[in-house]
Amino acid sequence: MSQPAYTRMQVDERRRQLLDAGAELFAKHSFEEISMRELAEAAGVSKPLLYHYFPSKIDLFKAAVSEKAEELQRLIEPSSDGPAIEQLSQVLDSYLAWIEDNAQTWSKLLQSAATLPEARELVEGFRQRTMDLILAQLTEGRKPRPALRIAIKGWLGYMDAAILDWTESKDLPRAKLRELLLAAFGAALMAARQADPRVRLRLD
Repeated sequence: MSQPAYTRMQVDERRRQLLDAGAELFAKHSFEEISMRELAEAAGVSKPLLYHYFPSKIDLFKAAVSEKAEELQRLIEPSSDGPAIEQLSQVLDSYLAWIEDNAQTWSKLLQSAATLPEARELVEGFRQRTMDLILAQLTEGRKPRPALRIAIKGWLGYMDAAILDWTESKDLPRAKLRELLLAAFGAALMAARQADPRVRLRLD
């Protein structure tokens, strides 16, 4: 019997090749600047083959970015041991280390979120999952008080802005940025408690 033109492994390897080429281009250029022809050339394939795997540029963009988001999501999963603040410090260190290694990808994604609905959806989804994880740790699964929810959401927005400045300026050590973010987190918790004394937190 004749062998099929493409085995499952070949299909997966080709898709991986296209995703890697797309991720590299999207990290260097804005979404609008890149054409499917340029993506095909970067991957060393024909446009028809690229369209076979990804029907549109946005499909390739979402697939490439989703992979990075999943990487980050695994990094921020807290362990079950240790005080919440210690866990947050460890998670932040891993998070910042990843961003330091993928600064272009991360900053381009945030910039794309301002104009591209699909990128905004991915960023907001990641923020929401991050907030849910933090609130679950702080409240031991209880429904958070509104003041706490708002304070944590505000801190996440502050964190994104601070990290974006850090990746662009490159004038602060990663450990110092982590300390800054942890201090801001503590201030957000204090503000939530001041606004609503009924806010109860698990910090140990």
